[in-house]
Amino acid sequence: MEASPKISFDNLENAFASKTSGEIEQAYWLFKAIGNPTLVKTGSSVAEWALRNHLPVKGMIKGTIFKQFCGGENIKECTLTINKLAKYGVGSILDYSVEGKEEEKDLDSACEEIILTVKRAKGDNNIPFSVFKVTGIARHYILEKVSAGETLSDVDKAEFDRVSRRVQRICEEGHQQNVRVFIDAEESWIQNAIDDLATKNMERYNKERAIIYNTLQMYRHDRLSVLKVSYEKASQGNYFLGLKLVRGAYMEKERERAAELGYASPIQPDKESTDRDYNEALRFCVEHVEKIAICAGTHNEESSMILTELMMAKGISKSDDRIYYSQLLGMSDHISFNLAKEGYKVAKYVPYGPIDAVLPYLTRRAQENTSMAGQMGRELSLILAEKKRRKS
Repeated sequence: MEASPKISFDNLENAFASKTSGEIEQAYWLFKAIGNPTLVKTGSSVAEWALRNHLPVKGMIKGTIFKQFCGGENIKECTLTINKLAKYGVGSILDYSVEGKEEEKDLDSACEEIILTVKRAKGDNNIPFSVFKVTGIARHYILEKVSAGETLSDVDKAEFDRVSRRVQRICEEGHQQNVRVFIDAEESWIQNAIDDLATKNMERYNKERAIIYNTLQMYRHDRLSVLKVSYEKASQGNYFLGLKLVRGAYMEKERERAAELGYASPIQPDKESTDRDYNEALRFCVEHVEKIAICAGTHNEESSMILTELMMAKGISKSDDRIYYSQLLGMSDHISFNLAKEGYKVAKYVPYGPIDAVLPYLTRRAQENTSMAGQMGRELSLILAEKKRRKS
């Protein structure tokens, strides 16, 4: 059989097919602004202050950074984004991005909202996954204590039991509705508790196929070994392993905390080590695809290319839904849309929530992107090239 040609991420017509020229222009100025650390820091502080003081800035935020990175303020408002992406073969992952709540009523409310995303996804091929952060339904305090293996008071035990029940409710809903659920990874000092919750629910609900997915941040130097141990555990426990592979989102915070508290940093020594382990994780998962379902959450062109080659070498169909590719809404469209055009399974993370509640997420996204100079340069160069293409 003749080998398929390598996929190209350079087709700008595919990459920006969903964007009007006005949207391209707006994205250009937004990414230029995000590339300025001082502007990001000042703008974020001003926006937070303005919202706290009930100044009329929501419209401006909603029309700029919110529009670029979020689908809407509620599930219904996301419909336009879901349909727009679906037109080009790209799925949506509704991500309720409200974070940092402490009150039990707020944590219960977030759990109910996440369950609504599962119900919305039921039977809709355009929404292949739901997702949640455990910190959306639990306090950092309790996750840190459990992760550290500390002895819990009766009050703490009761709190963590409530967290466990919320996680199980979401996972059970996913199982009942046949909707796959991602459990996102977070900071290393709370990750042990999250890993244990994910594993328990994979044991419960992944008997027939991967419904519940844990997330591995490959910028941690121990995650490749964790992947292999997880596979052995799933094999022995006779359940399927669901994994989302990402590079990671908390590098600076992780290194600063390790230095401050005097312990060895959990982060890889350099980017090359992260890339190596990420790509090796892809190889391991494809090699064991009979037992592992994966989502490659990456904005890295090389890793995306490697995964297409691994699939081809193993004779895995592009449409095999055990292997997904995913990028964030508003970023790396040249990867998402070109993969989808070639028939691969692709889905965008579509964050949503009330503007004032989602602002911490947007601030973090802008700050992360500021530190990703190469990524921002790539986004801007692609947008500039598309502007030039449309004028020619």
